[in-house]
Amino acid sequence: MSRPVSPKQLAANRANAGKSTGPRTPEGKLRSAQNARKHGFTATTFAVVRLEDLQEVAHLREDLIALYQPVNSQEIFALERVALAQQSILRAARFESGFFTTCLNQSFGADGRPLLPMNSEFAGDIEITRSQNRTFMLVDGFHRLARQGNGFALLLRYQAQAERQYRRAIEEFERLKALRDELPIEPIYETEPDPQPEPLEDTSTHCEASPFPPERPAPVPAFPSAPGPRAPAPDPLLAIS
Repeated sequence: MSRPVSPKQLAANRANAGKSTGPRTPEGKLRSAQNARKHGFTATTFAVVRLEDLQEVAHLREDLIALYQPVNSQEIFALERVALAQQSILRAARFESGFFTTCLNQSFGADGRPLLPMNSEFAGDIEITRSQNRTFMLVDGFHRLARQGNGFALLLRYQAQAERQYRRAIEEFERLKALRDELPIEPIYETEPDPQPEPLEDTSTHCEASPFPPERPAPVPAFPSAPGPRAPAPDPLLAIS
Protein backbone atom coordinates (compact mmCIF):
# COMPACT_ATOMS: atom_id res chain seq x y z
CA MET A 1 0.00 0.00 0.00
CA SER A 2 1.46 3.34 -1.02
CA ARG A 3 2.13 5.91 1.63
CA PRO A 4 0.02 9.08 1.48
CA VAL A 5 1.77 12.19 0.31
CA SER A 6 2.24 14.76 3.01
CA PRO A 7 0.94 18.30 2.41
CA LYS A 8 4.52 19.62 2.51
CA GLN A 9 5.69 17.20 -0.17
CA LEU A 10 2.61 17.90 -2.30
CA ALA A 11 3.30 21.63 -2.15
CA ALA A 12 6.93 21.02 -3.17
CA ASN A 13 5.83 18.89 -6.13
CA ARG A 14 3.46 21.61 -7.32
CA ALA A 15 6.17 24.24 -7.01
CA ASN A 16 8.59 22.16 -9.07
CA ALA A 17 5.94 21.51 -11.73
CA GLY A 18 5.29 25.24 -12.03
CA LYS A 19 8.91 25.86 -12.96
CA SER A 20 8.63 23.79 -16.16
CA THR A 21 7.80 25.96 -19.20
CA GLY A 22 8.03 23.20 -21.80
CA PRO A 23 10.24 23.16 -24.89
CA ARG A 24 11.38 26.50 -26.24
CA THR A 25 13.33 25.67 -29.40
CA PRO A 26 11.52 24.81 -32.67
CA GLU A 27 13.07 21.34 -32.60
CA GLY A 28 11.86 20.72 -29.06
CA LYS A 29 8.38 22.00 -29.83
CA LEU A 30 8.21 19.71 -32.87
CA ARG A 31 9.19 16.67 -30.81
CA SER A 32 6.68 17.61 -28.14
CA ALA A 33 3.93 18.08 -30.72
CA GLN A 34 4.44 14.54 -31.97
CA ASN A 35 4.04 12.94 -28.54
CA ALA A 36 0.31 12.30 -29.07
CA ARG A 37 0.66 10.95 -32.62
CA LYS A 38 -0.93 7.57 -33.20
CA HIS A 39 0.16 7.14 -36.81
CA GLY A 40 3.42 7.16 -38.70
CA PHE A 41 4.33 9.04 -41.85
CA THR A 42 6.47 6.93 -44.19
CA ALA A 43 7.36 8.84 -47.33
CA THR A 44 8.28 5.76 -49.36
CA THR A 45 4.70 4.44 -49.24
CA PHE A 46 3.46 7.46 -51.24
CA ALA A 47 5.96 7.37 -54.11
CA VAL A 48 5.74 5.55 -57.43
CA VAL A 49 8.68 3.13 -57.44
CA ARG A 50 11.31 3.66 -60.15
CA LEU A 51 9.58 6.80 -61.32
CA GLU A 52 9.49 9.28 -58.42
CA ASP A 53 11.93 10.25 -55.71
CA LEU A 54 11.13 8.08 -52.69
CA GLN A 55 11.78 11.01 -50.33
CA GLU A 56 9.95 13.64 -52.38
CA VAL A 57 6.95 13.96 -50.06
CA ALA A 58 9.25 13.84 -47.02
CA HIS A 59 11.14 16.87 -48.32
CA LEU A 60 7.86 18.69 -48.93
CA ARG A 61 6.75 17.88 -45.39
CA GLU A 62 9.98 19.18 -43.87
CA ASP A 63 9.69 22.45 -45.81
CA LEU A 64 6.09 22.95 -44.63
CA ILE A 65 6.96 22.27 -40.99
CA ALA A 66 9.88 24.70 -41.15
CA LEU A 67 7.61 27.36 -42.65
CA TYR A 68 4.44 27.01 -40.55
CA GLN A 69 5.92 25.80 -37.22
CA PRO A 70 3.09 23.47 -36.06
CA VAL A 71 2.61 23.11 -32.31
CA ASN A 72 0.50 19.93 -32.02
CA SER A 73 -0.15 16.64 -33.78
CA GLN A 74 -3.30 17.84 -35.54
CA GLU A 75 -1.47 20.73 -37.17
CA ILE A 76 1.28 18.34 -38.28
CA PHE A 77 -1.33 16.02 -39.78
CA ALA A 78 -2.86 18.93 -41.70
CA LEU A 79 0.57 19.84 -43.08
CA GLU A 80 1.14 16.23 -44.12
CA ARG A 81 -2.07 16.46 -46.13
CA VAL A 82 -0.68 19.61 -47.74
CA ALA A 83 2.53 17.74 -48.63
CA LEU A 84 0.58 14.87 -50.20
CA ALA A 85 -1.51 17.32 -52.21
CA GLN A 86 1.64 19.05 -53.43
CA GLN A 87 3.03 15.69 -54.49
CA SER A 88 -0.19 15.03 -56.43
CA ILE A 89 0.19 18.39 -58.20
CA LEU A 90 3.75 17.52 -59.22
CA ARG A 91 2.59 14.06 -60.29
CA ALA A 92 -0.14 15.60 -62.43
CA ALA A 93 2.50 17.76 -64.12
CA ARG A 94 4.57 14.65 -64.87
CA PHE A 95 1.41 12.92 -66.04
CA GLU A 96 0.75 15.76 -68.44
CA SER A 97 4.30 15.62 -69.77
CA GLY A 98 4.08 11.88 -70.27
CA PHE A 99 0.70 12.17 -71.94
CA PHE A 100 1.95 14.57 -74.57
CA THR A 101 5.06 12.46 -75.07
CA THR A 102 2.74 9.57 -75.80
CA CYS A 103 0.83 11.74 -78.25
CA LEU A 104 4.05 12.53 -80.10
CA ASN A 105 4.99 8.87 -80.17
CA GLN A 106 1.61 7.93 -81.63
CA SER A 107 2.34 9.97 -84.77
CA PHE A 108 5.37 7.86 -85.73
CA GLY A 109 5.22 4.61 -87.61
CA ALA A 110 7.31 1.49 -87.04
CA ASP A 111 9.88 2.73 -89.55
CA GLY A 112 10.35 5.97 -87.62
CA ARG A 113 8.59 8.18 -90.15
CA PRO A 114 5.55 10.33 -89.47
CA LEU A 115 2.28 8.59 -90.12
CA LEU A 116 0.80 11.83 -91.39
CA PRO A 117 3.48 14.16 -92.77
CA MET A 118 2.74 17.81 -93.20
CA ASN A 119 1.24 18.67 -96.58
CA SER A 120 3.75 20.22 -98.95
CA GLU A 121 1.26 22.93 -99.89
CA PHE A 122 1.50 24.34 -96.42
CA ALA A 123 5.25 24.24 -96.48
CA GLY A 124 5.79 25.45 -100.03
CA ASP A 125 8.94 27.44 -100.23
CA ILE A 126 8.76 28.30 -96.51
CA GLU A 127 11.46 26.69 -94.41
CA ILE A 128 9.83 24.53 -91.73
CA THR A 129 11.86 23.95 -88.65
CA ARG A 130 12.05 20.71 -86.72
CA SER A 131 10.16 22.14 -83.75
CA GLN A 132 7.22 23.08 -85.94
CA ASN A 133 7.12 19.62 -87.46
CA ARG A 134 7.21 18.03 -84.02
CA THR A 135 4.39 20.28 -82.81
CA PHE A 136 2.35 19.16 -85.79
CA MET A 137 3.09 15.53 -84.97
CA LEU A 138 2.21 16.11 -81.31
CA VAL A 139 -1.23 17.40 -82.20
CA ASP A 140 -1.73 14.53 -84.62
CA GLY A 141 -0.87 12.01 -81.93
CA PHE A 142 -3.18 13.81 -79.49
CA HIS A 143 -6.12 13.37 -81.87
CA ARG A 144 -5.25 9.69 -82.29
CA LEU A 145 -5.28 9.13 -78.52
CA ALA A 146 -8.46 11.17 -78.10
CA ARG A 147 -10.26 8.86 -80.50
CA GLN A 148 -9.10 5.84 -78.53
CA GLY A 149 -10.24 6.96 -75.09
CA ASN A 150 -10.77 9.78 -72.61
CA GLY A 151 -7.26 9.88 -71.18
CA PHE A 152 -6.95 13.65 -71.47
CA ALA A 153 -10.25 14.22 -69.67
CA LEU A 154 -9.03 12.01 -66.84
CA LEU A 155 -5.82 14.03 -66.70
CA LEU A 156 -7.77 17.26 -66.29
CA ARG A 157 -9.92 15.73 -63.56
CA TYR A 158 -6.84 14.51 -61.71
CA GLN A 159 -5.25 17.96 -61.88
CA ALA A 160 -8.42 19.63 -60.60
CA GLN A 161 -8.71 17.14 -57.75
CA ALA A 162 -5.09 17.71 -56.71
CA GLU A 163 -5.61 21.47 -56.63
CA ARG A 164 -8.83 21.07 -54.64
CA GLN A 165 -7.17 18.81 -52.06
CA TYR A 166 -4.32 21.28 -51.69
CA ARG A 167 -6.66 24.20 -50.98
CA ARG A 168 -8.70 22.17 -48.47
CA ALA A 169 -5.58 21.05 -46.62
CA ILE A 170 -4.34 24.65 -46.37
CA GLU A 171 -7.75 25.81 -45.11
CA GLU A 172 -7.79 23.06 -42.48
CA PHE A 173 -4.38 24.09 -41.19
CA GLU A 174 -5.41 27.74 -41.08
CA ARG A 175 -8.51 26.75 -39.09
CA LEU A 176 -6.41 24.87 -36.56
CA LYS A 177 -3.93 27.72 -36.35
CA ALA A 178 -6.77 30.18 -35.74
CA LEU A 179 -7.94 28.07 -32.80
CA ARG A 180 -4.42 28.17 -31.43
CA ASP A 181 -4.04 31.93 -31.84
CA GLU A 182 -7.55 32.79 -30.73
CA LEU A 183 -7.52 35.51 -28.07
CA PRO A 184 -9.91 35.45 -25.10
CA ILE A 185 -12.96 37.56 -25.74
CA GLU A 186 -14.31 39.80 -23.02
CA PRO A 187 -17.94 39.11 -22.06
CA ILE A 188 -20.44 41.35 -23.76
CA TYR A 189 -23.51 42.35 -21.78
CA GLU A 190 -26.82 42.29 -23.56
CA THR A 191 -27.91 45.42 -21.67
CA GLU A 192 -25.52 47.85 -20.12
CA PRO A 193 -25.86 48.10 -16.36
CA ASP A 194 -27.59 51.23 -15.10
CA PRO A 195 -25.06 53.79 -13.90
CA GLN A 196 -25.14 54.47 -10.21
CA PRO A 197 -26.45 57.99 -9.39
CA GLU A 198 -23.73 60.32 -8.23
CA PRO A 199 -24.22 61.84 -4.75
CA LEU A 200 -25.43 65.42 -4.82
CA GLU A 201 -23.01 68.00 -3.54
CA ASP A 202 -24.25 69.84 -0.45
CA THR A 203 -23.79 73.53 -1.26
CA SER A 204 -25.86 74.90 1.61
CA THR A 205 -24.25 76.57 4.64
CA HIS A 206 -25.31 76.46 8.27
CA CYS A 207 -26.06 80.18 8.31
CA GLU A 208 -28.58 80.01 5.50
CA ALA A 209 -32.19 79.79 6.46
CA SER A 210 -33.96 76.64 5.53
CA PRO A 211 -36.61 77.18 2.86
CA PHE A 212 -38.98 75.08 4.90
CA PRO A 213 -39.77 76.34 8.43
CA PRO A 214 -39.43 73.78 11.13
CA GLU A 215 -42.62 72.15 12.15
CA ARG A 216 -44.02 73.24 15.55
CA PRO A 217 -45.03 70.52 17.92
CA ALA A 218 -48.75 70.07 18.24
CA PRO A 219 -50.25 71.73 21.41
CA VAL A 220 -50.91 69.39 24.23
CA PRO A 221 -54.66 69.47 25.12
CA ALA A 222 -55.33 71.02 28.54
CA PHE A 223 -57.14 68.74 30.90
CA PRO A 224 -59.60 70.32 33.55
CA SER A 225 -58.02 70.74 36.89
CA ALA A 226 -59.23 68.56 39.70
CA PRO A 227 -61.97 70.15 41.83
CA GLY A 228 -60.80 71.51 45.21
CA PRO A 229 -62.46 70.81 48.52
CA ARG A 230 -65.98 72.22 48.89
CA ALA A 231 -66.84 74.76 51.65
CA PRO A 232 -68.99 73.31 54.45
CA ALA A 233 -72.65 74.10 54.19
CA PRO A 234 -74.02 76.62 56.79
CA ASP A 235 -75.71 75.16 59.79
CA PRO A 236 -79.45 76.00 59.65
CA LEU A 237 -79.75 76.13 63.53
CA LEU A 238 -77.23 78.89 63.67
CA ALA A 239 -79.13 80.94 61.17
CA ILE A 240 -82.37 80.71 63.30
CA SER A 241 -80.69 82.00 66.38
